Amino acid sequence: MFLNRDMEKTLSNYIDFPVIAILGPRQSGKTTLAKQWFDKHLFISFEDPALREFATSDPRGFLNEYKSEHGIILDEFQYVPQILSYIQLEVDAKSRPSYFVITGSQNFLMNQAITQSLAGRVGILTLLPFSIHELYRNDILPERAFDLILKGSYPRAYTSTIPISDLYASYIQTYVERDVRQLINVGDLQTFQRFVMLCAGRIGQLLNLSDIAVSCGISSPTATKWLSVLEASYILFRLPTYFNNFNKRLVKTPKLYFYDTGLACKLLSINSAEALLASPFRGPLFENLIIADLNKQFYNKGQTPTTYFWRDNNDRVEVDCIIDRGNKLVPIEIKASETIASSFFSAMLKWNQISGTTFDNNYVVYAGETDQKRTHGRIISWSTAGNLIDTLQSEL
Repeated sequence: MFLNRDMEKTLSNYIDFPVIAILGPRQSGKTTLAKQWFDKHLFISFEDPALREFATSDPRGFLNEYKSEHGIILDEFQYVPQILSYIQLEVDAKSRPSYFVITGSQNFLMNQAITQSLAGRVGILTLLPFSIHELYRNDILPERAFDLILKGSYPRAYTSTIPISDLYASYIQTYVERDVRQLINVGDLQTFQRFVMLCAGRIGQLLNLSDIAVSCGISSPTATKWLSVLEASYILFRLPTYFNNFNKRLVKTPKLYFYDTGLACKLLSINSAEALLASPFRGPLFENLIIADLNKQFYNKGQTPTTYFWRDNNDRVEVDCIIDRGNKLVPIEIKASETIASSFFSAMLKWNQISGTTFDNNYVVYAGETDQKRTHGRIISWSTAGNLIDTLQSEL
């Protein structure tokens, strides 16, 4: 079953590139989107060991063997990164828009290979699991934010009959056994799994890798390397601080978030809505849902996210998210409450005073359903937040 993706509109603007790269985590829908959009292209998956061996040992012969009138989709190309040099030769010799479509699920390996071989010849897109708006437009958006947090946003959570808990357990196991072993030499996979679980326990917190390393019983350099692997395979991301100090002393340590809250819930052993609502992670997971979704909205437009957080170390004033729109900053407070309260604006009012900004751009995203315009800014529901980047861009 094909579900509509917001990236389709962006993809239509990329068809003049000779190579289109669709990157993202495993099972985010990259292959489905590529096959649906480029339905006349020849599809080749490097998950097939025989095809992988052929392409690795004889890249030129492989490309000659699998010529196609319309084009070629090379799925999971990170298994054969050296083929990009031969794709470059093909691209330079022949003018064929969007002839090569490549997909992959390991970020730093692929970006390095693409940068070296296809700079200026490739349009790069990042496809993450469903955004709130995508779930809404396909009429599969859960009724409550906390139902979405628990279920997550991976397409299989909506197209498969496998229980959610089993689905994410399988995802974690497959990820550890396949991707991690390919990216790094991990002697003790159980220790790595514990590391991932400890990262999930730090969602929404300032990143303290030394603390995680001690808790996991590994060295700080190993923790740094393992965190890079989790970022490279689109499991988690760091939210940087906004660096304009406004003559104040700032916290400059990034925060840690997961791309998918369903996966995070599984790692935290939260397996029911009741457990989630009673959990101390209720607030951090809701914050994670909204910040990850804002990033998805940027990526679906082919844009790099300009999301940050801000915290003043002197007054302990913190704004959960700041979107840098170039000509203005948009502060966003994220509240897991389903009931509106005037206190939602407290931190942003201090931010307005410190930064010298007005109330016009203030937003509060909460877990309820009603949108309101207040004196000190706008309060919007979690579902309305699924269109926030569109709203902000329309105001530019």
